[in-house]
Amino acid sequence: MLNFFKVRINHGSQAIKDIKKATVNDMHRGFPVVDEAFCLEKCEDCINCCPTGAISKSPLSLDIGKCVFCGECERLCKNKAIQFTNYHKISTTDRQNLIINKKLSYDDFNNNSIKIRKDIIKIFKRSLKIRQVSCGGCNACEMELNACSNVNFDMGRFGIDIVASPRHSDCILITGPITENMADALEDTYQCSPNPKIVILAGSCAISGGMFAKSNAINREFLAKYKIDLYIPGCPVHPLTVINGILGLLGR
Repeated sequence: MLNFFKVRINHGSQAIKDIKKATVNDMHRGFPVVDEAFCLEKCEDCINCCPTGAISKSPLSLDIGKCVFCGECERLCKNKAIQFTNYHKISTTDRQNLIINKKLSYDDFNNNSIKIRKDIIKIFKRSLKIRQVSCGGCNACEMELNACSNVNFDMGRFGIDIVASPRHSDCILITGPITENMADALEDTYQCSPNPKIVILAGSCAISGGMFAKSNAINREFLAKYKIDLYIPGCPVHPLTVINGILGLLGR
């Protein structure tokens, strides 16, 4: 037993000390810089290459709620009208904020990205229990959500935990495009969760349908019925994007 405690003391704390100041690898594709001034008049290479239809013109815009962050538009754009940065704090409470149609700084985006709600802060500021529902995704976002609770990111220290039962949850976190087979299960999960509750969409598939948006096998009626409190873009979502987004929603 003494040896166990010695080992634990020697390991120290492996968690990221300041989750808000943490940065990600330069290769990570996060917040995009979109500048129509560099756009060639008749060029539509970026629009034609986008697998999810996330890019449109007049004005040039990139919807990071649809984007799968493949980077093909950035590679094809000769004048660099679209460039991805590694900035990862891209969660928002307003779906429209995910449509980037002008050159924005990180501060410009952050100042408008998350609208603080007093009712959420009052009830959930110190503790949030999440029931995650995988609605037909590829399991990549689910794996990143698992990483949120590992020793590096350790979102449990903020009182944020994933629970096994909707009866114990304050929040429904949805991943995947919501397939027809999962539509009823998602509705049941929502109804089984006590009020008041938060609904979060994590990943491009959950936010817009992603690569499967036009598929006959999905049923997204749930999203038309209930208010969505937080959108976390990514394909897959990054743990730092998830944690910072939820902390922002909780006013922390």
